[in-house]
Amino acid sequence: MRGLKPGAHFPWRRWSIVLHRDIGYLAVAMTLAYAISGIAVNHIADWNPSYRITKTFVDVPPIAAASTPDIVAAAVERLGLTAAPTNSFRPDPQTLQMFYKAKVYHVDLPTGKVMIESTVPRRVLYEMNQLHLNRPKRAWTYVADVYGVALIILGVTGLFVLKGRLGITGRGGWLTAAGTLIPVGYWFLYLRWGYYSGQ
Repeated sequence: MRGLKPGAHFPWRRWSIVLHRDIGYLAVAMTLAYAISGIAVNHIADWNPSYRITKTFVDVPPIAAASTPDIVAAAVERLGLTAAPTNSFRPDPQTLQMFYKAKVYHVDLPTGKVMIESTVPRRVLYEMNQLHLNRPKRAWTYVADVYGVALIILGVTGLFVLKGRLGITGRGGWLTAAGTLIPVGYWFLYLRWGYYSGQ
């Protein structure tokens, strides 16, 4: 290779340091976005990580039973809405649900009680989640692929940044083994054992 003297070894450790450093700088924003979004989405059973949902209650005059289009028109008028809903649904004869872009109106027809669910995107976190879940598709798919490759390079080069007792042949090797045992151990003890035990 050009620049190497005959018999000289390729400076793989120096290149590992250079790649790890420069790719790390380039990937830090993506890493933070994916990490924060990952924590948020990981607890989707406990909360909505992308939207903040609020509920308000209002009262309108009761709406007499009639055809669904007439009921929808009456509800729109009594709520003072300026446009028809994008969709409507009657889960039972006494209830009407009207769907708008960011709101859902739940109307109890006999009493006129209305619950309004408003959906507002969580600032910053919404955008992070959209990117993490690849909602934009198209060009972002390739950006995410490149970022995945960058993480692979960061992981591999990181093994060779240090040498000696703190490197991969010493303390770093033990830490790498411990970190590997986490996913492998989880897979073996829970996923695989749970599969065969029928859990």
